[in-house]
Formats: sequence, C-alpha cells, structure tokens
Amino acid sequence: MVAPAAPSGPRVLLRALREIMAGSGDSQARLDKTVRTIANNMVAEVCSVYVLRAGEVLELFATEGLNPDAVHRTRLRVGEGLVGDIAAHARPLNLSDAQAHPSFAYRPETGEEVYHSLMGVPILRDGRVCGVLVVQNRTMRHYTEEEVEALLTVAMVLAELIGTGGLLGGDELAQIHGHAAAPRQIEGKTLAGGLAQGIAVLHLPRVEITQTIAEDPDAEKDRLNSALRTVRLSIDRMLENDDIGGGEHRDILETYRMFTHDRGWQSRLREAVESGLTAEAAVQRVQVDTRARMSQITDPYLRERLQDLEDLANRVLQHLAGRTTTAADEELPDQAVVVARSIGPAELLDYDREKLAAVVLEEGSRTSHAAIVARAMNIPLIGRIEKATARIDPGDPIIVDSDHAQIFIRPGEDVQAAFAESLQNRAERQAKYAALRGQPALSTDGQRVSLNMNAGLLVDLPHLRDTGADGIGLYRTELHFMVRSTFPDVDAQTELYTKVLDQAGDKPVLFRTLDIGGDKKLPYIGDEKEANPALGWRAIRVGLDRPNLLRTQLKALLQAGAGRQLHVMFPMVADASEFLTAREIVEKEVNRLKAAGTGTPKDIRVGTMLEVPALVWQLPTLLQSVDFISVGSNDLIQFLYAVDRENPRVSERYDRLGPPLLSLLRDVARQCRDADVPLSLCGEMAGRPIEALALLAAGYRSLSMAAPNIGPIKELVCSIDINAAESYLETLLSSSEHSLRSHLQDFARDHGISI
Repeated sequence: MVAPAAPSGPRVLLRALREIMAGSGDSQARLDKTVRTIANNMVAEVCSVYVLRAGEVLELFATEGLNPDAVHRTRLRVGEGLVGDIAAHARPLNLSDAQAHPSFAYRPETGEEVYHSLMGVPILRDGRVCGVLVVQNRTMRHYTEEEVEALLTVAMVLAELIGTGGLLGGDELAQIHGHAAAPRQIEGKTLAGGLAQGIAVLHLPRVEITQTIAEDPDAEKDRLNSALRTVRLSIDRMLENDDIGGGEHRDILETYRMFTHDRGWQSRLREAVESGLTAEAAVQRVQVDTRARMSQITDPYLRERLQDLEDLANRVLQHLAGRTTTAADEELPDQAVVVARSIGPAELLDYDREKLAAVVLEEGSRTSHAAIVARAMNIPLIGRIEKATARIDPGDPIIVDSDHAQIFIRPGEDVQAAFAESLQNRAERQAKYAALRGQPALSTDGQRVSLNMNAGLLVDLPHLRDTGADGIGLYRTELHFMVRSTFPDVDAQTELYTKVLDQAGDKPVLFRTLDIGGDKKLPYIGDEKEANPALGWRAIRVGLDRPNLLRTQLKALLQAGAGRQLHVMFPMVADASEFLTAREIVEKEVNRLKAAGTGTPKDIRVGTMLEVPALVWQLPTLLQSVDFISVGSNDLIQFLYAVDRENPRVSERYDRLGPPLLSLLRDVARQCRDADVPLSLCGEMAGRPIEALALLAAGYRSLSMAAPNIGPIKELVCSIDINAAESYLETLLSSSEHSLRSHLQDFARDHGISI
C-alpha cells in the first residue's frame, strides 16, 4: 500500500467543515458528509462518529469506511472497548495496533477487523463527553501529534452539531447532561475540614461557544491577546491590594501571576487560533489538552500547577465571552456553596467571606494553593467529587461534610434533620473543648500529657492560641517552599522562622528540616523520575547530598532563634550516622555565626524523626547523642507493614492498633524513658481518640496532631487512668489477633473514657 500523504492542515479542514455546517440538509446528512470530509483530509480509510445517548451508551451515528449497516446498530457502553475507554477517561488514544490493546472490543457487524491503527478523541461540550471521533487505517500507522491536535480541533466542531439537538431530541439531551432530582450522596477527599449547609452556586457560569471556526484569524488573535492582558492586569491589581497582606497569601499569588506570563501556554493558545479556531474555541481547545494531561499525571505538584493554568484559562474565557465576572461578583445567596472543576487562590479570595459557606471541587489536593487559602479562611473544602459541575445544578440544596469527606446533594428531610443534629452536637462539643482549653491535659491518675499541634504555614499559627496547645510538635518547613516559585534565600527563611517563633511566644516549636521528595516536589530542584519515590531520594537524604541546601536552612533557623530556645529535627533518618553527620552541620553553622559575631540560640535541641524501622535497632547508639525523638507514625506504619499509604487496595489492610506496631512503639518509649530522652509522636495516630488511648498505654506522654483534634484528645486524657490502661495493654500485646481495636474500645466503654 502507498504510504499515506501528509494531512492538509487543520485550517483547510475547518474551512471545509464550515461550508458543510452552513449548507443544506438535516443534521444526519451533514454528519455523514463530515466524516467523509475528515477521512479524505486526514488520509484515513475510516472515520466514525459515536454519539453518547441516554443510559451511558455510545451509538455509531456515522461512518466512512466501516459497514454502513452498522450505523445506529453498533452500541458500546461508556468504558467498553476503545471507544468506551476514550469516553470514560475523556482523553485521546493513538494506537498503531488497536486490536492488541486489552480494551479492544470486536463488533463483527462493523467489518473493522481489517483495520489496525486507530486514533480516537473525545467530543466534549461544556466539559462533558457527548461523543467520540475515530479514524482508522489498515496499516500499523502511528498518527503524529499534529494529527491528534487536528482531530481534537475537529471534535470541537462536532460537539456543536451534536449539542444543537438535531441528532438527539431535546429530552434525551437533558437526560444525558442532567440528572435525576433524587437526593444523592457522593464521597470525595477532605482538603479543609468543616461542616456546612447551603445553596449550590456554579463558580463559572457555563460559557456557550456559538462559533467555533474563525472568520478572521488575525482578529481572533487580537481578541486573545487583549484578554490575556486584561487577566494579567487583574492579578496585578489583586497583589496591590493591601488586604492581601504578606506571608503565604502573597507568595501564592506571586506564583500564580508567574503563570500568566508562561510563554508555552500562551504559544499553545495562539497556535490554536492560527489553526482556524475562534479565540474562545482556542482557549477551550487548550483546556481540553490540559485536563487530559492532568488525568495522566500523578505528581501532585505538577497537577496543582496545571490547575493554576486551568483557572487562568477560565478567566480568559470569561473575558472573551463578555463575562468579566465569576459567581463571586454576582449576588450570592446566604450560605453559598461554590461548585467548580477547580479553583485558583485568587478566585477563592474574590468571594464574600460572610456568604461563602463551603467549596466543592472536582479536582484538588491538600497542598494546592486553594486548599491552603481555604484552611486559612476556615472554609470547608472538599475535592475529588467526580463530575460535580455536571451533577450539581445552581440552586440545589447541598450539605458539605468535609470532616467525613462527603456531600449530600438535594438532601431529604431525614438527612437534613440528621445534619442539623450533627451541627448541634458539634457546637456542643466545641463549647466543651473550649472550656478545657485553659486546663492542663491531666489524667485521672495525675499524669501530665503534653498536647501539641502540627503546623506548616503562618496561617496555622492562630490555632496555637485557639486550641490551648502546649506548643508546635511538628512544624513542616517544606510547605513554605512549596508555595513559592523560587528557592527562599537565608533572609526570607529567617524572616519566616522569626515570625513563627514570635507568634509561638514561650511555647516550643519543633522545626522539621526540609522533607521534600516523594510526593512533595519543588519546581526549582530538579530530580530524576523514581520508580518508588517514597523509598527514594527524599528528606535528610537530599539535605546530606546537597549540604548547601541544608546549611542555608539551618543558618536561617539559628538566626531566627537567636537568644531563644530552638528545636530542630531531621526527617527520614535511617542510620545513626546520618543523624550524627547532620548534627555536625548544625554545630559548624553555630560556630560560623559566633565567629561572625551573629547571635545564636541560648539553647539548641537537636533531634530526629523516627520513621524508618531500621533506626529502632540503633536506638542504644542514637540515644547517646540525640536531644529528643519524635515518632512519625504515618511513614513508620507505611514502612513497617510495607504498604503504600496512598494505595486504597492496601492502605487499610493492616490496623494501626495491631500488636506488631504497638509492641514496637512500647519498646521505643521504654528505651527513651530509661535514657531520659524526651519522646513525642506526631501523625494521624495522635489525633484519633482510640489510637491516642493506645499510645498513652504504650508510654507516650507527648502527642502532636492537627489543631482540631486537640480538644477531643484532651477530653480523653482527662478521663483516663493511664496506669490501668498500661496494665491492660500489656496483657494484649502477645495476641495473634489482627487488631486490638475492639478490646481497647471495650476497655474505654467499661472505664468511662471519652473516645
């Protein structure tokens, strides 16, 4: 067979499609003509269009090359076959041997068994899949990136043809894109905790693109450039606003502004216009590509940056459509629950705090810029709500239970009554915890327990006062690095750590040095892809391999702690020699500052995190040189049981209250007690009442946790006889049971312990 010729370019194809759309004939006739035109232009032997019908069924509506009798007979469910896979994931497939793909589904009536190569793209309208466009060839042909781009562009034109109602009736379109009016519960992921009940508001009113193909590409390019300038100016004005203040808010917006000057992103927008699209269609076209990239990227930092680009694209699209505002500039209902695919920090700050009750997102992570701002504003934020913008309509009543990572859309009376009771109970509990705030955490047998909070940003510091915490048992210094676009120098770090110590007053702060790597990447520190980053180049390993990085941070910490007590601890230490090397660097930096006549801390305590099980067998050596130890329960559990805590298939396989872990924790506590070395534990275990009971029984008298958990744990401490709990736990540790949880729960109930 003669090799296929190069495709004629998307602009030529778009002109041909425009003539078809403007021509005579019904929608089906125009669709039939369209597939023939695409096949000829792209030198494809097959071009087919599948349309999504009610019931999540994809029906072959038109084809050039396949058996014409298969039209309106061949159907695939979403997720079934290659076409169903494209629809399910809303991303292209480019295969030189489609029949070898595990998702290939053979339909004999189509006659497609002679075709090997396949390229398919989703047909998207308003961000929703409404069909799939496919081209095929007999040869094992690898379609170029330019051909994939061209097919994605053509799919936008087809989306308008499908969405106008000519192919499907209006009632069926409503069924496909709408939803039943019945109540619905959906689970997501907690990004900022809290409870709220309110009225749904779509953050971005859907922009209807009425014209896809450009009449004058130069004029469209001018419109695009004007919209980009307007968006840049709006971000600049926001940064000039004194209400933004300093600290992380400003760092986040500075990083966000950087993306408005991203040349690669702007270049892709302009190339889309040059291909023959209108400015609006070009922005939407690049958005589709960004979302496809997001679906394939597991690196959390890169996903968050792509979300920033998504936010910027939305702003540009609103300007082009003549809507210079989001829902933030409209009249909001009281208790507004903002619903969005994603949201940027600037857009979140646009909302009236008095009326904003909660935020629901399709995307998002706890370290995203929006999540950081939401926690600072004390706004419940829940992410990973699948198809939220499609399932939730403006005006829908909605309950957001971010504490338990779930939402209720159009809740029934029974759910509303239960939620009202939950709110009342929560208010009563909060009042009870507030009454305990000024009291020490003292057990019924007279043992004092130190309850501390975890923090990582300046916005967390007010919780130190609000909760009555004894101090900050874990300050995650890396979060400040992650919200910046460049590495903070010594002066910037010194300023930050000084503010932290100033706000903490006479309460201790345990600064953990940079715990980067794994799922915490910095854009300005290059690294290679690792097959298993959790076990790779991270934390103290990075610091020791790049001593300048560690020395810069230590110098800043020492300068900030001048004249005060300073606690520094190193993460992910696996060998006692690593700690000794890191401690020597601290001592060298102290000597350098003294030689320069610079003030130093009056007392320096240098400790280590205990997260790697290997360190447990080196404790006799380590305890001779360490000032304190803090057990990092999250990583310790992960490494002890060899489970990936981000993998839902195994993350809950082993209980935190199993005999192996509790025995190990008890032995660590005994060794530290005998050596008179202070010991604490930070991580999720510390903030969960039944787990905290087990930790107290295992010998722990200092716990550090998320700020909202301090009240419940203090109530537990004040109701427990720790000596009795220790004796009871000792009888259980030789058990072969998978978990001791039920035994500890029974003990708590029998002894009136608040859990």
